[in-house]
Amino acid sequence: MQFSGFPVAALDFYDDLELDNTRSFWESHKAVYDESVKQPFTALTTMLAPEFGAAKIFRPYRDVRFAKDKTPYKTHQGAFVAAGPSLGWYVELSPRGVRVGGGFYEASGARLGAIRDAIDDDTTGPALERLLARLAKAGFEVGGERLKTTPRGYDATHPRIDLLRHKQLVVGRPYGFEKVIHTPAVATLVRDDWRALKPLITWLQRAVAGVPEDLRIR
Repeated sequence: MQFSGFPVAALDFYDDLELDNTRSFWESHKAVYDESVKQPFTALTTMLAPEFGAAKIFRPYRDVRFAKDKTPYKTHQGAFVAAGPSLGWYVELSPRGVRVGGGFYEASGARLGAIRDAIDDDTTGPALERLLARLAKAGFEVGGERLKTTPRGYDATHPRIDLLRHKQLVVGRPYGFEKVIHTPAVATLVRDDWRALKPLITWLQRAVAGVPEDLRIR
């Protein structure tokens, strides 16, 4: 299966799904999802797997057991290549177009503590600052959920307090609706951006390397 880009039908599908997130719509348009969304994602991630590893293509169904919002289907499609627990590269298609990213998406307990220790360290912390500055200069957006207060055990005047507040650290770039997303060339963009994010992934891997495996996976 060759990757030829994300068809316009994929974006139209999610536009319509946002307006009619029902089982009846899904069942009558499932062939569009399979052909225009799932197949391109499978082809793209298969193409990138030799360099980055196998991807998980997320299920389109929402887990609504404990959610107030009971709409049954996700209004985006994502794929994730893991470099560790909740750590790795991401690509997403939604009504807002295509987006790529990488970083850690969840870190609790010992893993978050290890990452904060590495940020606090006067060698590895500044190295992360420089790395993020280079990515920002290259056009990436630095984000992720953060505490509004100072993390316990750290001073509000810490030189890297903004980084220490991160509960997630995600760096990404939107491609939006650029014509390239409908062509095979978008695979090159994803590959190049994932390569650019590899130093960040490596930094995070090293930060949690000493955390016992049973504590990393929570």
